[in-house]
Amino acid sequence: MFTMKRRNFIKITSLGAAGAAALSMTGFSGPLGANDRVNLAVIGVRSRGKAHTKATVYNENLRVSHVCDVDSEILREHLDYSTEELGYTPESETDFRKILENKDVDAITIATPEHWHAPMAIMGMQAGKHVYLEKPCSHNPRENELLINAQKKYGKVCQMGNQQRSSVSSNIAIKDIREGIIGNVYMGKAWYSNTRDTIGTGKVIPVPDHLDWDLWQGPAPREDYRDNVHPYNWHWFRNWGTGELHNNGTHEIDICRWALGVDYPNRAVSAGGRLHFTDDDWEFYDTQMVSFEFDQGKTITWEGRSCNGFNHHERSRGCTIHGTKGTILLDRASYILYDMEGNVLKHVKESDPGSSGSTSDTTGWDTLTVSHMKNFTGAIVNQEKLTAPIQDASKSTMLCHHGNIAQYVKRSLDVDPENGHILNDKEAMSYWNRTYEQGWEPRL
Repeated sequence: MFTMKRRNFIKITSLGAAGAAALSMTGFSGPLGANDRVNLAVIGVRSRGKAHTKATVYNENLRVSHVCDVDSEILREHLDYSTEELGYTPESETDFRKILENKDVDAITIATPEHWHAPMAIMGMQAGKHVYLEKPCSHNPRENELLINAQKKYGKVCQMGNQQRSSVSSNIAIKDIREGIIGNVYMGKAWYSNTRDTIGTGKVIPVPDHLDWDLWQGPAPREDYRDNVHPYNWHWFRNWGTGELHNNGTHEIDICRWALGVDYPNRAVSAGGRLHFTDDDWEFYDTQMVSFEFDQGKTITWEGRSCNGFNHHERSRGCTIHGTKGTILLDRASYILYDMEGNVLKHVKESDPGSSGSTSDTTGWDTLTVSHMKNFTGAIVNQEKLTAPIQDASKSTMLCHHGNIAQYVKRSLDVDPENGHILNDKEAMSYWNRTYEQGWEPRL
């Protein structure tokens, strides 16, 4: 961090003092009516789904009616977790399509492997369900467009799970930025660091009895079951995952985009590779530096190191927002304002940041998720403004697609800032869509 000086003027704002004004910025205005309870089905319950389930405890108008997972062992464990956290046991299913057929279910949350995110969300909206969709919202850029069109066509609430948009301290920071606290804002730098181990070389083995491998694959072309894919390492295979840039970079890139007030870039470039471990099945990049250029010369950079956990500013993830009058350090736990000499002028702490700031935690429990889920519920019942509607949130996912595609083709991409399409590069645009398993193509 910047060197602290004895004469620094430090202003620490408690969220108790800032609470009322800041909560209004998140879109949550208070308790809903007692008769406005939303029945929620949580789909995909190994890790992040636990945070979805627990968040409902703090929202009296949201009830987990169902939980779902294609792995019956994971599902059984989650039922025990739900009983302990909720005080009751939801109904369970291994096939999400049965949940979509259930007229008593009002909304679904999706915390499945990423190749399922957009197809399941589209199917959910087609079935009349509101959707809370974990990031990234898509496996490929075309799915972004389909999601937006589906939301418009079916008129359902669709919120992406970039929960820092509902952070009180982050909302205060954005308000201050809009009011010129650091002058003209021109750059955002985001980072993520972890110390992941090798995933080795997978061996084809029989599918475990407790796993529906065919439904797990769903829209993805079929592959044999290997011993290093399920339940987590699918992130690093292109058939199912989208790499660390999407898995974690989406969050802080989204905050930078929000702070700078930008949408799609004009140019994207990426450098890096699978550099730490070079002889395993990991198909993405453990080291990646991505840069985006926008109108008026504004830039966003993201540095990801999956296998070297050296931190920036004593944080494993976060971002800095740079302007002509100062810098803001922003993460899920706080907002710190620095002047041009590195003196701390303001420090706003989140009331209970939980564990979501730790890159080793895959559940990501925090009060941000509670606020984000309350906002989702408020939008369903009271038509409150969403903090991360799919029309806007998907733009942050699109930036991550640009970064990975630039890495695939190993050159800079020119981008149409109006719609995110890649210009004058047939090879790059060949990654715009994917091949689906026959019969599983998402359709509106």
